[in-house]
Amino acid sequence: MNNIGVTSEVGRLRAVLLHRPGRELESLTPQYLDSMLFEDIPYLEHMQYEHDQFADLLRKQGCTVYYIEQLLNEVFSDNSLRTSAISYLVDTSQLFSPSLKESIRLHLEHASTADFVSYCIGGLLKSDIDDKVRHKTLSYYIRDAYPYYIAPLPNLYFTRDPATVVGSSVAIHTMKTEARRRENWLLSLIAQHHPLFASYRIHSDYSHGSSIEGGDVLILNDSCAAVGSSARTDVWAIEAFAKRILSPPEVGGEGMQEVLVIQIPYTRAYMHLDTVLTMVDVDTFSLYGGVASALRIFSMTLGRGNNLRIQEETNFQDACRRILRVPAVRILHSGGNDKIVAAREQWNDSTNTLAIAPGKVVTYKRNTVSNDLLERHGISVLPIDGSELVRGRGGPRCMSMPLVRESL
Repeated sequence: MNNIGVTSEVGRLRAVLLHRPGRELESLTPQYLDSMLFEDIPYLEHMQYEHDQFADLLRKQGCTVYYIEQLLNEVFSDNSLRTSAISYLVDTSQLFSPSLKESIRLHLEHASTADFVSYCIGGLLKSDIDDKVRHKTLSYYIRDAYPYYIAPLPNLYFTRDPATVVGSSVAIHTMKTEARRRENWLLSLIAQHHPLFASYRIHSDYSHGSSIEGGDVLILNDSCAAVGSSARTDVWAIEAFAKRILSPPEVGGEGMQEVLVIQIPYTRAYMHLDTVLTMVDVDTFSLYGGVASALRIFSMTLGRGNNLRIQEETNFQDACRRILRVPAVRILHSGGNDKIVAAREQWNDSTNTLAIAPGKVVTYKRNTVSNDLLERHGISVLPIDGSELVRGRGGPRCMSMPLVRESL
């Protein structure tokens, strides 16, 4: 993979990391929807069809597509890494019986590499090892509380969140909710041990346990990243992220000049910055108008003694015009001027666009008003079906982790 790195939101996309939805989605039942962060139970076969169409579209646009499961299969060809991964899975699961832990450990050790990857992502059902349990505990007989020994990761197809390529580095994030915390571990394994990432610097454990997720990180250009202060990203993690990427490369940073913090309402409807704001061209953003008046903008730069200088900005447009060095910044309100349409389409991720080149974005086909608005303002829209994909509350940007973009 040549010319590694991401220095903008809209440079031509050349390589991306995806996860095709799989059996981990079959864990969803009505009583677990809320804890698993879903609004409804998706139809997996059609969900996979929609995701395949998304991946095919990216390939046709000249983008190389990598899959998490493919890279994990290659990582776990190293037996020592697989052994340490088994220990992690067993030790971090809610297991209290030493004999049960040993039964699970033995089962994982004897699994094929493909099956082991499937357990890492899709979880380990109690029924998967019925014939392997020597000393049956009460959890063997009473399964109504939770049918898994190792929890599945149904949100993993939103590859944007556990890690972000910033410049020529990979920042491994810390997820907010328990249902997703193992995702950043998987991304960390890939980033640290797969040869695809050999030229990247790795930033991990920088947030000191407070959460930051990739849906809140926008790479505006090679000198500035925007970070959303949201329901999923804590202010302490934003400060830690800023100190890391603003520090010069010789001390392990990225040498960026500024971090723009965008505070959005802390509600589930706007869980990440990219659910209300994305960049669609070198000077143009798509914004859900329902939050426009509530945004607060802060500029963060690095001062003496590794301390952050923080200054509140007058408004988003002026701050971005300065950062992007353009005469003016356009804001296109998704859904147009109709508040009902705008709210409906925002719920279906109208603003969660994925730019694959300047002025060219992937969107959900269902957001017809927002898509038409983009087209009328000169943005080329490549729509995909998303009736099942959207049930996890994420759009094309959420479902993609850019690895390489051309420099602008």
